[in-house]
Amino acid sequence: MNNLTILDHPLLQHKISLLRDKNTGSKEFRELVSELSMLMTYEATRNLPLKEVQVETPVAIAKTKLISGRKLALVPILRAGLGMVDGALTLIPAAPIGHVGVCRSGRSARDGKNGGVTEYYCKLPVDIAERDAIVMDLLLASGNCAAAAVQKLKEAGCKSIKYMCVISCPEGVKALSEKHPDVHIYCGALDDGLTEDLYITPGVGDGGDRIFGTK
Repeated sequence: MNNLTILDHPLLQHKISLLRDKNTGSKEFRELVSELSMLMTYEATRNLPLKEVQVETPVAIAKTKLISGRKLALVPILRAGLGMVDGALTLIPAAPIGHVGVCRSGRSARDGKNGGVTEYYCKLPVDIAERDAIVMDLLLASGNCAAAAVQKLKEAGCKSIKYMCVISCPEGVKALSEKHPDVHIYCGALDDGLTEDLYITPGVGDGGDRIFGTK
């Protein structure tokens, strides 16, 4: 798909392998998610426009470049997306942070409940319509929560949205792309698919539980 970028940097792939290991504890899991988020934010912001400026160094005047007036916002999807915030802020520390809380109404693909999404929280920067938003979640599984979160941003007037996740699957990419074809997806791995209970396989299990130690 033209709107999907799979980031194959060796450091990303190494850390994702450690993330998958069922023996990785919550402390190390959180650290890995933060590190992955920082590396992925570097890639997701690669196309930010630049402007030429002059800077006086201790030696001479240098013609160099700054980001050209584009304001960014980070919007994690609760709750696993929270684990990605600190890593992203390492690179863009001035970015305001919005939060969208959405959850699936059902966990079974067999009983047809995978389309239901419940919104329970939404707080966005007041000027979100003027910003480029990066929506973040650890996993892109069925894609329904991701699509609902993106829709909330669009309803608030945001016109430039990217979606960043560590692990995705074909079903999630397809669902998000069909509902929001203008949203570019950045992920570290595209896994095989979904189980009947809507977990990505091979995946990492329940990302929220592993981040917060609520397993």
